[in-house]
Amino acid sequence: MTETKNDTTVGAAPTRSGFVALIGATNAGKSTLVNRLVGAKVSIVSHKVQTTRAIIRGIAIHDNAQIVFMDTPGIFKPRRRLDRAMVTTAWGGAKDADLIMLLIDSERGLKGDAEAILKGLKEVPQPKILVLNKIDRVRPEDLLKLAAAANEKVAFERTFMISALSGSGCDDVMDYLAEALPEGPWYYPEDQISDLPMRQLAAEITREKLFLRLHQELPYASHVETEKWEERKDGSVRIEQVIYVERESQKKIALGKGGEAIKAISTAARKEISEILEQPVHLFLFVKVRENWGDDPERFREMGLEFPK
Repeated sequence: MTETKNDTTVGAAPTRSGFVALIGATNAGKSTLVNRLVGAKVSIVSHKVQTTRAIIRGIAIHDNAQIVFMDTPGIFKPRRRLDRAMVTTAWGGAKDADLIMLLIDSERGLKGDAEAILKGLKEVPQPKILVLNKIDRVRPEDLLKLAAAANEKVAFERTFMISALSGSGCDDVMDYLAEALPEGPWYYPEDQISDLPMRQLAAEITREKLFLRLHQELPYASHVETEKWEERKDGSVRIEQVIYVERESQKKIALGKGGEAIKAISTAARKEISEILEQPVHLFLFVKVRENWGDDPERFREMGLEFPK
């Protein structure tokens, strides 16, 4: 008899489950990889650095294992209060995980932040694996040198070479994780792919579209919150969101000439949110100026970050 997912076996094999913290420098491809391994979009992706601000959990089932990926903010040298909160959150996620997966951009190698992360990993006791991303852009001999250099600094259990964008090598990572995690019951229902509330996921999607549309023009200091969520009798949902910026000039950029930018952002976000919810969505975006919102404890709580003193 096959037991249910809440028991400790599926079929004849024992179930496994655990948390895998995915850490790395900014723009190493962590969110792209989490989405690839989960098989659905749970974390937003953009060209802008430090897009991920809090820990996003993506849940995948592979063989008899439930793997909970923790997509952490990129680790870098912090300059502002928000930066410090993000870096602290990333390291906190690593220390709370069963296993740590360090993702390194093969093109950038061990320069800058990657070097500092390797140094910090020496103090973390959890087992670690190394994942070299974007391997299609680097010569094989250079990949081998990079892997050797990283393994000299940290005792990794295994090294994988992948492309998060194409999926090359990702099955090998999943096979390994499914065997490496401890035996135990699954933490989440079988059909759940994230623990992120839909209100927050919808805000994250809008923030992604904001960054994609205004990558060059809009400064990093912008934030999106879902303020109203109304399920309507006709099966649709009405969503009101606020985009917070720090200056009036930024508000003009977000709106665009004749409202062109905000309309495009709204259309793109509404389409994706509707696809995820599988129901019609009426999305209304508002842009508000809140000076120094990056120093507001309430905004940090909304983002799932601790407010650093």
